[in-house]
Amino acid sequence: MRRIVYTLLIIIAIILIVGIALIISNTIAPNPNPSSGNLKDSIQKITVSEVTHSVFYAPQYAAINLGFFKEEGLDIELLNGGGADKVMTAVLSNDVEIGFAGPEASIYVYNEGSSDYTQVFAQVTKRDGSFLISRVKENNFQWENLKNKHILPGRKGGVPYMTLQYVLKKHGLNIDTDLNFDNSISFDAMTGAFLSGTADYVTVFEPTATNIELEGKGYIVASVGEAAEEIPFTAYFAKKSYIENHPDIIQKFVNAIYKGQTWVQTHSSEEIANAVLSSFPDTDIQVLIKVIDRYKQIDAWNTTPFMTEDSFNRLQTVMTEAGELVQTAPYDKIVNNTFIKN
Repeated sequence: MRRIVYTLLIIIAIILIVGIALIISNTIAPNPNPSSGNLKDSIQKITVSEVTHSVFYAPQYAAINLGFFKEEGLDIELLNGGGADKVMTAVLSNDVEIGFAGPEASIYVYNEGSSDYTQVFAQVTKRDGSFLISRVKENNFQWENLKNKHILPGRKGGVPYMTLQYVLKKHGLNIDTDLNFDNSISFDAMTGAFLSGTADYVTVFEPTATNIELEGKGYIVASVGEAAEEIPFTAYFAKKSYIENHPDIIQKFVNAIYKGQTWVQTHSSEEIANAVLSSFPDTDIQVLIKVIDRYKQIDAWNTTPFMTEDSFNRLQTVMTEAGELVQTAPYDKIVNNTFIKN
């Protein structure tokens, strides 16, 4: 009897020892991917409405495709707003968290007296990124050639429209008396209208401009941005309340964009083309390289997200001369550079 009890005690002791050993090993064993669960849980989805889908915004697509936003814990969903006015409407109605368009939209909203106006917190482009397309080939194009012609310039009050008007004024052309400056067609419908036979000239962004030329349906004759001075052309903005309530998200967003800007500045056109290719699956890689070369040549991109007061005031000068701005807006109200200094 004693022998049986002794044997049972030994078996129980062995079971207990093995069980304790297994518990300890599971507790101290390293997780082969310790951060995977936490990283997934910490990723926050942010919806951004962009004014148009263009290689002009290469730093943004590089930041997305190279994982710079994911590194900051953000998952970006891009929506094509089809014009700055539509982007602003989406932001103000809380359909998206962040807008990406011309800063003029934020100036308009502030001047309307809204208490929860939008603030610009990161600039990406510093020149107009559109190109003037002619229906016929012009080997020696001059801006004066536009006299008595029909042009599709975009939405009245938008930066592309006002920048082109500014360039024409520099060359002695009055949009009211010297040519047909036709703003009856919305920004996102201009290319289709031109290809259907409307107008002698149209302004479009890349890669659309190059694709039109390759198809023999038009010819790039000038860069609007190259002909104009530097102005803050495209920037990110959000409602003041959103920025105040989510400073951590804005900081992460700015960090990711700055990484994209730095990367684009330090890599070749071919490398940039490969980085943004997945954002333009229907565009040939050689076309992308050619387009990026064009934007590099006109020095289109900011090296940092910081918007200077001089450039902001220059934008308001362009708006005033275009007859679209009666009252200027204060730089320190519209532009929030706080997150760039952090």
